[in-house]
Amino acid sequence: MPRVISVHSYRGGTGKSNFTANLATTVAALGNRVGVVDTDVPSPGIHNLFCLEPEQMDKTLNNYLWGESSIEDAAYDLSANVGIEGAGKLFLVPSSVKADDIARILKDGYDVKLMNDGFRNLVKALQLDYLFIDTHPGLSKETFLSIAISHVLVLILRPDKQDYQGTAVTMDVARQLKVRKMLLAINKAHSKLNLEALKQKVEETYGEMVAGIFPLSEDIVQLASEGVFCVKYPEHPVSQEFRKVAQQIIEG
Repeated sequence: MPRVISVHSYRGGTGKSNFTANLATTVAALGNRVGVVDTDVPSPGIHNLFCLEPEQMDKTLNNYLWGESSIEDAAYDLSANVGIEGAGKLFLVPSSVKADDIARILKDGYDVKLMNDGFRNLVKALQLDYLFIDTHPGLSKETFLSIAISHVLVLILRPDKQDYQGTAVTMDVARQLKVRKMLLAINKAHSKLNLEALKQKVEETYGEMVAGIFPLSEDIVQLASEGVFCVKYPEHPVSQEFRKVAQQIIEG
């Protein structure tokens, strides 16, 4: 049974797309067929991390939602871009970055049921082991769908009061939607923080496990979204932390 993993944050700027790209690539590198869908339709961006240029994106998620193509026609095999060989595969369904397309989606919306059908079709057509959904921050009916169909919901938060409050709201919603498994990932943790104490505090507060703590890293900032960090720096502590989280998702 393929597993659906939604990666979500209550607020923007948490590093959610970066996290999704690194985690999906790590899981694919372990020999799995992995799909990623960028459902952050109002502000897409994960394609940059996978080195897929807008001019290469002939079809996008938008075309599928408007009935102009199948969802698998909008899926790009980016395995070579992230150095994955052998049994592992990595596919991305990007959202359109064209201003007119974004404006149309914001104005008219889309059929949420169609998105659900698309996820199923994609898993079947590409014989995926894992489907990662890069969500739009905050809470909306589209986000509720992604959360509701997830086997695992990964919530990204920074050690920040606004993130703490927003994450609490999101977790309440996820519990009402009966999400099977939730994992917390703390991102952009300052080097002066006691990471073990932070982990303990967050786990006690939310009653869920912290899957990983990722430091505020100048190395990630320097990469500037031009590639997947764990591919460029496989031995970096951040990449090792992604392997730890990937293992928790694989082990279920």
